[in-house]
Amino acid sequence: MKATTGDQVVVESSHLLAHRREGKIVEVHDPGGAPPYLVHWTDTDTESLFFPGPDAHIVHPDQ
Repeated sequence: MKATTGDQVVVESSHLLAHRREGKIVEVHDPGGAPPYLVHWTDTDTESLFFPGPDAHIVHPDQ
């Protein structure tokens, strides 16, 4: 997975009652765009260090 600052990360829920999470990547420390990413989550208005799993994908602003 590769991302740049400003990309959106989407985490799909694998549980029926859980919700989908979306956030904006605010920092990428690896020059190649590899995780982890500092993400600002829209649902909680907080930031956290994020290590994407198989249920996550990146949406680039030009898509």
